[in-house]
Amino acid sequence: MKTALLFPGQGAQTVGMGASLAESVPAAKELFARANEILGYDLLKLCAAGPAERLDATEHSQPALFVCSLAALEKLRLEQPAILEGAAATAGLSLGEYTALVFAGAMDFETGLRLVRERGLAMQAASDAAPSGMVSILGLDREQVERLCDEARQGEVLQVANLLCPGNIVVSGTKGACTRVKDLAEAAGAMKVIPLSVAGAFHTPIMQPAYDRLSAAVAQAAIRPPRIAVLSNVDAEVHTDPDEIRQLLVRQLVSPVLWEETMRRLITRHGIERCVEVGPGRVLAGLLKRIDRKFPCENVTA
Repeated sequence: MKTALLFPGQGAQTVGMGASLAESVPAAKELFARANEILGYDLLKLCAAGPAERLDATEHSQPALFVCSLAALEKLRLEQPAILEGAAATAGLSLGEYTALVFAGAMDFETGLRLVRERGLAMQAASDAAPSGMVSILGLDREQVERLCDEARQGEVLQVANLLCPGNIVVSGTKGACTRVKDLAEAAGAMKVIPLSVAGAFHTPIMQPAYDRLSAAVAQAAIRPPRIAVLSNVDAEVHTDPDEIRQLLVRQLVSPVLWEETMRRLITRHGIERCVEVGPGRVLAGLLKRIDRKFPCENVTA
């Protein structure tokens, strides 16, 4: 069966993740040991025991999710190798795109982790420099949300950041603009409007300082053509040229995540017959159900 592997992004982390994998899968335990050497702290202890406030910090949650997702991949390799053999494509939500690239052989584990560590530090620093946030708007379409952003912006930064599935759109911007769009969305009849617990306005120009910092790290990274299709968050297209992949990884910081379009193209263009979500949580399976209710998606959780 033609399969696509999906990897989660920031927000999927939970205290306790990775602990059982490290106990039961030797290759997963080895990944955590290698990660500790690169990061300089005990990542498994942080994942397993928290505290949640430290795990949720952008600079920690991104490496934690990256390693836990690859640890879950080792469980899959051990228990259901046929799924990996049938994998024809892969994608990851925001941070998860780095995990997807490692799975596809475009970069090795150490390179991916170093980039993810730098990405998390850069995004945290950009957020600290400009108080900002993200708001999830449920029950309105893209055109409605963009009109609300136009009304709430008032000269500040505010734009669509994540197009996740029908009726599930996340906007990012300054604190004031986020407050205004929340009130407007509620008045417009949104089913739910939820301010997200994130450090700042990811996937907007507020992340430009992070863009500049990550550009330097990505330029030095060893990246190869992927062995299977990897769909980019930026344009929902497959790219094989290492320089294009580098540019898109950096552009992702300031561009909307086209997740719904990515899933639709996996199904219609690439002939994918099922998806397997690999890593903490079941967020991506839930989004896929909203995109195509009958499309099969399994989970290998961390």
